[in-house]
Amino acid sequence: MRPAHSARLMVSDRRFPSLAAIRAFEAAARLGSFSRAAQELDTTAASVSYHVRRLEQQIGVALFVRHANHVMLTRGGEIVAREAIDAFAALRASFVQAAEVDDTHLSLTTLPSLGTSWLTPKLGRFRARHPDIALELDLSAVAEDLTGGRYDAAIRNGHGHWPGLRAVELLPSLFMPLCAPSLRAAVAELGRDPRTPLPVPLLGRPDWWSRWYRALGFDAEIPPGRFGTQLSAEYLDIAAAIAGQGVAIGSPILFRNEIDAGRLVPAHELVVSDGRAFWFTYPAARQDSRKIARFREWLESEAARDRDAARAFIRRSVVVEA
Repeated sequence: MRPAHSARLMVSDRRFPSLAAIRAFEAAARLGSFSRAAQELDTTAASVSYHVRRLEQQIGVALFVRHANHVMLTRGGEIVAREAIDAFAALRASFVQAAEVDDTHLSLTTLPSLGTSWLTPKLGRFRARHPDIALELDLSAVAEDLTGGRYDAAIRNGHGHWPGLRAVELLPSLFMPLCAPSLRAAVAELGRDPRTPLPVPLLGRPDWWSRWYRALGFDAEIPPGRFGTQLSAEYLDIAAAIAGQGVAIGSPILFRNEIDAGRLVPAHELVVSDGRAFWFTYPAARQDSRKIARFREWLESEAARDRDAARAFIRRSVVVEA
């Protein structure tokens, strides 16, 4: 009989047995059969037998007594089986617990202006409908990688074609000149030649202003001196416009609340689109996720309501692509 310390040396002096071998043994010990273990592991009985044999050779202990139609655990096998079965049961429980926790926490990344001005004011309605789902919102102009595990989903701007992602269209990307009511008369000449000076500066993205003037039939460059303070996000341009610091170019959909409240008015009736849209996106591999499905359904209903409210702007928009 091999001394106990010799068996300990055989296990400790060699690399730890492979997880595949331990998994095959655990299933066979718990189910009392190599063939039933093979069914659970989606493999063959010969493969289970091979892995168990390798495990026995590695630790130097016979784990099963093999009979023609069944197998029985040895005394040593019973000791290992108790620990292995308990360990795998704990692992299974932790996987279930992790899935339950994951299903109650949704992490979303979105563009700053859409997240600040359009999405955040609506989130109370989502919370009321789904109080069991906690939402974590990140605002970033960078298109974050959704395969890294940090974010479950995103709202992106583009044409809806991202490899490996499902995309649900929400809102068209529109922009038009918007200003405080007190400046409406002062910018009445806004639709003339872009080189014509105005009493207030232009706010917002120069490329959007260029497209807007192209839609009017002007290809001339806008003089740099016509622009006011350059801010980092559309919602900041809108805040400056509300304060009377100039006329901003922004979305009549994202800032409809400001228009409805009378804090902003269209400085000109022309609405332009760059042909892009806002999309709710998530990994194709997670299309069956309950929390993503709940948020998608709610988000689609919110977007549909706002598209309907903005149908006059959408209907008369002119597409000017880059």
